[in-house]
Amino acid sequence: MTNRSHSFRMPDKPSLDGIEAKWVDVWDESGVYHFDRTRSREDVYSIDTPPPTVSGSLHIGHVFSYTHTDTVARFQRMNGKAVFYPMGWDDNGLPTERRVQNYYGVRCDPSVPYDPDFQPPAKPDPKRQIPVSRRNFIELCDTLTAEDEKVFESIWRRLGLSVDWRHTYATIDGNSRAAAQRAFLRNLARGEAYMSEAPTLWDVTFRTAVAQAELEDRERPSAYHKVAFHKPDGAPVHIETTRPELLAACVALVAHPDDERYQDLFGTTVRTPVFGVEVPVRAHRLADPEKGSGIAMICTFGDTTDVTWWRELQLETRPIIGWDGRIIADPPRGLESGPGREAYDTLVGATVHTARERTVALLRESGDLVGEPAPITHPVKFYEKGDKPLEIVTTRQWYIRNGGRDEGLRQRLIQRGRELTWHPEHMRARYENWVGGLNGDWLISRQRFFGVPFPVWYPLDADGNPRYDEPIVPAEDQLPVDPSSQAPEGYTEDQRGRANGFMGDPDVMDTWATSSLSPQIASGWERDPDLYARVFPMDYRPQGQDIIRTWLFSTVVRAHFENGTLPWSTTGISGWILDPDRKKMSKSKGNVVTPLALLEKYSSDAVRYWAASGRLGTDTAMDEGQMKVGRRLSIKILNASKFVMSVAGEGATSDPARVTQPVDRSMLAALADVVEDATAAFHAYDHTRALERTERFFWDFCDDYLELVKTRAYDVDSAEGASARTALLIALGALHKLFAPFVPFVAEEVWSWWREGSVHAQRWPETAEYRAAAADGDPAVLAATAEVLRAVRKAKSEAKLSMRAEVERVRVAGKRVEAARAASGDLAAAGRAAGIDFHATDDAELTVEVTLPESVEE
Repeated sequence: MTNRSHSFRMPDKPSLDGIEAKWVDVWDESGVYHFDRTRSREDVYSIDTPPPTVSGSLHIGHVFSYTHTDTVARFQRMNGKAVFYPMGWDDNGLPTERRVQNYYGVRCDPSVPYDPDFQPPAKPDPKRQIPVSRRNFIELCDTLTAEDEKVFESIWRRLGLSVDWRHTYATIDGNSRAAAQRAFLRNLARGEAYMSEAPTLWDVTFRTAVAQAELEDRERPSAYHKVAFHKPDGAPVHIETTRPELLAACVALVAHPDDERYQDLFGTTVRTPVFGVEVPVRAHRLADPEKGSGIAMICTFGDTTDVTWWRELQLETRPIIGWDGRIIADPPRGLESGPGREAYDTLVGATVHTARERTVALLRESGDLVGEPAPITHPVKFYEKGDKPLEIVTTRQWYIRNGGRDEGLRQRLIQRGRELTWHPEHMRARYENWVGGLNGDWLISRQRFFGVPFPVWYPLDADGNPRYDEPIVPAEDQLPVDPSSQAPEGYTEDQRGRANGFMGDPDVMDTWATSSLSPQIASGWERDPDLYARVFPMDYRPQGQDIIRTWLFSTVVRAHFENGTLPWSTTGISGWILDPDRKKMSKSKGNVVTPLALLEKYSSDAVRYWAASGRLGTDTAMDEGQMKVGRRLSIKILNASKFVMSVAGEGATSDPARVTQPVDRSMLAALADVVEDATAAFHAYDHTRALERTERFFWDFCDDYLELVKTRAYDVDSAEGASARTALLIALGALHKLFAPFVPFVAEEVWSWWREGSVHAQRWPETAEYRAAAADGDPAVLAATAEVLRAVRKAKSEAKLSMRAEVERVRVAGKRVEAARAASGDLAAAGRAAGIDFHATDDAELTVEVTLPESVEE
């Protein structure tokens, strides 16, 4: 709090118009949000900012959650911290590939040679995509994501995010590729990463493996088909299945070991209908006696339970579904010839849906379909970005251990979650439930093109077959590498794909395998040791609740392995954004709202106000009504600030020693309480409470205190007038700072009218300085006086009198009359009362009687 005199530079007509463009440029030029890398780690507050996916448009949910983070960054900066607040772009993976395919009308075909002069079609047709080489496709991805990032950055700037734009990264840039490949090589060397050929959840549209964390259940119509298998004597054994198209992939029947109905069958064999293949009947605890007939067929593979049965019962493999989701040409063992082969040939090349129809027709023809299919609706697993149900195919994939197959590691990662401070705390249960329910390690390889390649080659033997157990890896100082276009040391490019030569690993990493390293990438891990030492481990990870299982957990896993620590100490979890019907907004539902029109219509500060009104972990409705409230608040801050400065006049000071009057000290005492509460709320990551307390005080300040003291404040010759003017300026300075994290453009604008520098570079208000300014001030004085004044106004309003009308007498009674009496002069002036009588009683509530002029009463 300064004691110097102030000069004011208010505009004639304060306005929100153009305020964003004005201050975005000033902030950029002044570097007010630049990270000071001379500060020690103890003085740094670092944020692991979520890198948004740039393959689509920003939506209002982004604005909601990123505003929450920005209030934290601004508070910590004003609280004396050097804030490291970078921005990343998540630009690799399937969403980007899909956008590039549709935008340019192309599709990636690795068999097509690279064309250095390739130009995309002038009139792209997403339905007739032109095949291009992998390198050409990646170049198009790079081009489009660079343009998308510019659009995203412009919206973030318009929103007023206090990001240090010198510190940006993209999950596909050179630094990120090097970091992801380095971390993978170290995981591999320590045995935390491994390759395995095994049944894999597979999306047939994208033709890529999918991890457990990327699954979602969707209700789909289906039907139970009652089908007859046959014992050696020809007697039927009935099973019920929703997937008759997998009969040719059947490897066994299974029932619960305690099921009395099937005791005689265990250890025997039965023949499959239509195809006539002999398969064993086995017992397993996962078979449900209450489901269907109690006996089920095991196919390779219909669902994850099939995989469990297959693995634990050590059954053979009879796959029939290919990577494209169609029935493969080569029949499984036992169907090389005869009627079974003829039946199988009718299915070859068919989609799963068509194969089901054809198989049901074959079952009807053979008489093995009992009755008609019984319609049901049941949950089916989908890739979260996919449109068709997942299949399970056997593929060779890379994994990182995550506790899914190691109980000791699982418990260590659960403990990591308990070391983390969660806001809100109950979100930790979601983390523990996810880790506790893992049934396999983290599958990190994807059969796609635009992503971080695995830094691995494989030598080929004399027959040209890869020796997967002898991978060739680069030295870390060679990273990043692209095995699809670079040869490993000791080989030349003309040996690629040849006997005794080499092949590059064709896969790319799951996008989470890169994003899980966002704190390391942003911090300059192994690239900028000085920066890394100042900001890592980071202080804060803000994110959505839906990616606790993916981004948060995977980041904990990587830091646990690489750093032996948590990647950050605190996490804040956002709630959902709901549409007006209280349904979660999502692109798949088509109910998302893009923010630019709202920012233009209401102002950035107004939209930020709506966002800041939602607490962490709490679902919040998209509410333009709240944005209107935010706009009114912003305009009121402009107008009230101008009014206070006009009343204070040139040469006014904010020397607290000049504050002498009870109601002025009372207001400052109430302000001290607000500062204390808002500060505590921010430290507890409750930005909403900080806003609520500040806003409530501001409206009371405008509606009550200003009205009470403005007559006295205009008295330039008295100490009493100086007390009011000084208190007004002290409160105004505090309010500008308290509002700065929420409405940064308006706060900066009004601050610039009377102070030098940026409000966002000022120290956060300290409770002690306002307690000192308030001296022995009692907040009850202002509260009681304001209550009386409101009663006087109400009486005038009901009598249809102007607020400037005189009243003959005001009678105030109750326990708190002494508090009101302390400001009797201001009360009489503001209420235009000829006299005020105070009567002490035992009543807790104040009663106010207003005597109007006789002419009015008559």
